[in-house]
Amino acid sequence: MGDRRYRLTLTTTAEPTVMDGRWSSLATEERKFRSWIGSYSAIPSARIAPAEQAADATWTELKAWPDGRA
Repeated sequence: MGDRRYRLTLTTTAEPTVMDGRWSSLATEERKFRSWIGSYSAIPSARIAPAEQAADATWTELKAWPDGRA
């Protein structure tokens, strides 16, 4: 699994993954999540989703923007 168990992904309908980042700290991931919303919310169809990696290497989405769970 490694030490970077938190991932943040920016996607659009035109691009499956525009960019992503990984961090070992949930606090860092939460801060980046808010920052990415401010920076990339003007992109048409942008979706920003943080996820956590489990011990079995699967990813679970924690919430998403703009789905109203941010």
